[in-house]
Amino acid sequence: MSSIDAAELVPLELVRLDARPASKEAAIHEAVALLVAAGSVNPGFEKSVLRREAVSETYLGKGVAIPHGMVEDRGMIRKTAIAILQVRGGVEWNPGQIARFVVVIAATSEAHIGVLRRLTRLIQDEARLAQLAVTDDPRDLVAALSEDPAPPTAPAGDFAQGFDWVLDYPSGLHARPAARWADTAKGFGAALRVRKGTETADARNLIGLLQLGVAAGDSLHVSAEGPDAGAALAALRAVMTGLSAGEKAQAAMAAAQPAAPSPALSAHGWTPREPLQSLDGVAAAPGLAVGILHRLAEAEPQIPDRPVPLTEAAAKLHDALSRTRLQLKAVADETGRRLGAADAAIFTAHAALLDDTDLIGLAARRMVEGHGVAWSWHQAVEETAARIAGLGNAVLAGRAADLRDVGRRVLAQIDPQLRTGGLGDLPDGAILIGTDLAPSDTAGLDTAKVAGLATALGAPTSHTAILARTLGLPAMVGGGAGLLALPEGMTAIIDGNTGRLWLDPGAEDIAAARAFIAEEETRRAREAEARALPARTRDGHQVSIGANINTADQAGFAIAQGAEGVGLMRTEFLFLERGDTPDQAAQAAAYGAMARAMEGRPLIIRALDIGGDKQVAHLDLPKEDNPFLGVRGARLLLRRPDLLEPQLRALYATAKTGAKLSIMFPMITSLAEVEALRAACERVRTEIGAPPVEIGIMIEVPAAALMAATLARHVDFFSIGTNDLTQYTLAIDRQNPVLAPEADSLHPAVLRLIRATVEGAAVHGRWVGVCGGIAGDPFGAALLAGLGVDELSMTPRDIPAVKARLRDGELAELKDLAARALDCDSTAEVRALDRPRIEAAA
Repeated sequence: MSSIDAAELVPLELVRLDARPASKEAAIHEAVALLVAAGSVNPGFEKSVLRREAVSETYLGKGVAIPHGMVEDRGMIRKTAIAILQVRGGVEWNPGQIARFVVVIAATSEAHIGVLRRLTRLIQDEARLAQLAVTDDPRDLVAALSEDPAPPTAPAGDFAQGFDWVLDYPSGLHARPAARWADTAKGFGAALRVRKGTETADARNLIGLLQLGVAAGDSLHVSAEGPDAGAALAALRAVMTGLSAGEKAQAAMAAAQPAAPSPALSAHGWTPREPLQSLDGVAAAPGLAVGILHRLAEAEPQIPDRPVPLTEAAAKLHDALSRTRLQLKAVADETGRRLGAADAAIFTAHAALLDDTDLIGLAARRMVEGHGVAWSWHQAVEETAARIAGLGNAVLAGRAADLRDVGRRVLAQIDPQLRTGGLGDLPDGAILIGTDLAPSDTAGLDTAKVAGLATALGAPTSHTAILARTLGLPAMVGGGAGLLALPEGMTAIIDGNTGRLWLDPGAEDIAAARAFIAEEETRRAREAEARALPARTRDGHQVSIGANINTADQAGFAIAQGAEGVGLMRTEFLFLERGDTPDQAAQAAAYGAMARAMEGRPLIIRALDIGGDKQVAHLDLPKEDNPFLGVRGARLLLRRPDLLEPQLRALYATAKTGAKLSIMFPMITSLAEVEALRAACERVRTEIGAPPVEIGIMIEVPAAALMAATLARHVDFFSIGTNDLTQYTLAIDRQNPVLAPEADSLHPAVLRLIRATVEGAAVHGRWVGVCGGIAGDPFGAALLAGLGVDELSMTPRDIPAVKARLRDGELAELKDLAARALDCDSTAEVRALDRPRIEAAA
């Protein structure tokens, strides 16, 4: 905290001697009026203070009351200040409580601790209190209650300045991006508020942001008030939108480890040769390992309640928080060196939890009530964690675990005897089992000793699961109480692909599992070496391989994985991550950056695909009862020239610079749409003087697939979006949690539409690509190549395995596989075609 002169924090005009309020409410009114007159708070602050009185105890003791506003109303605080009423005759605060000093605090978290420290010292000095109760010199009270403030904080309805934004982080607003938001907000004096629906949070308050429970696609309003409100909003928006690409990239990288085993993953799991007892959980990190069960020591220490003088208590908590911040910085630095920046950010976000106003305030109130420092802190952490876990969101439940992890670190600083955990003395090849494992412990695991992780609780979205994936440790979560009953020292085989723990295997199964592991390691090494090689079958047929990416900063990783170009650049990210529509210059800059990053490799840029599950608040699109069957994709572009025209101009301006790009239009259903879009392209190209570029369309609805021969006459290529084609063919909303597992793109009906598309394209010599999910499945890729697809585009991490599968076959084999799949009666039959290969590999 920086030092502030007492006269600045408590000027003489904020001290009223010999006040005579008739009631608590009158005392609050009189004290807040002083703050309002001094410009320290907004007039509505009085109501906030009264609301606080209805839910909290603010009588400190020994005649001192410290009324203050609600956490969500800190935006009403313009500058940190304290108003003091000296009530010589006393005023009843609550039954049996007589307040002679009413100290209204308008301050932030650290200032709260400082004010508490000063007041608690006064409470210990009854002689000084008696002297202050009758003094006629306001400077005595100023000297007694001067304090170092911290920057003001914020929240409540909307401020005058603001912007709307739709969150596009696939994992929602979790701790790491929220910490970045909070850090940015703390750099400004303006009050910054984030609203989701009717709920608001102070942008500086990490836990408050998390408690909004913001999911991908949720609309937010961010507003600010203060002299630097405009700059604060601009900076926060830049951070919010700037994090989008990284969040999407990390989600794409994590997508290879689904929350539950899909049919494809289950098929690739290890199977014992003899019947074995097993325990099932949820897949959290892939891989197979043989090891010895080792139960984590989980006895929660009894937190003693040893009260100390309040002055000492406040100082002790402040010191523990400071030491923990330094400790977490060291952990983040070490994690960054060992695992990378993304995982290090977990602990940066942990440190931000220690700045939470509510958390510190709750601990302080428990200490004021007469409890010990450790007990008060532990209770504050548990109450806050329980509140977050109760929000019904799996990602936020993981953040509750993070808070408890941080809380344990602080407890160890308060009292070293309260240190818990510790993963020393592990046996070699340990499969750690326990209720849960803290991210701090996971990051520090010695992978030379630990073979895998299995927890009774947890979710695949937890930071522990994320770290396990980075460390390459097979992990399952959600194993239930049965996991905790397993005997220590039992041999087991953990399969992180299927979320299964095989128990007490025999020598033959152990040998088989180790052989499987060795083969997988060999396969991965071989794939890594062969990433740059083309996807050419043994008899010389080559399939082009592209990557589905959004931004130029993802290009390097895609190329390193073996991408030969970009098969799908989604342009809607430019619209989804902003509070306004990007102009031609902004779009051209993004397209040009991508072209430069790809260094002359093919680049297919898809025109704006908004609608369905992708909504943009600032476009003011009409609400539709069924947006998937409404105005989306090409339909929207043709109805909104204000969107189509700038995008086409930006694309052709980029082509004019020499960039090798193609334009692709989404959601085509008719020839009339194609003709209208081609006409618009030619008009813009002629006006700009740009060279011709290939123009393609996406085949995403059965109508387009069945009219492929007609449409092919007017375009240069097709790209099949199998995700949408599947949902429209099977009449299954892929976001429906009940039906989504049935939306399998290997359904025979979908495969027959793909064949129809390829045959229609061939009539006019057009090439066909696939950029949907099955392009990244090695078995799916083999089928598509057999059906005659020329190009496959996928998430970059899927490229090595797909290339390896195609190089391992011959075109005749792939055609035969595709023909047999077309004759199948069900998806299960299609997937069963890959079983002999899996069994042979095993």
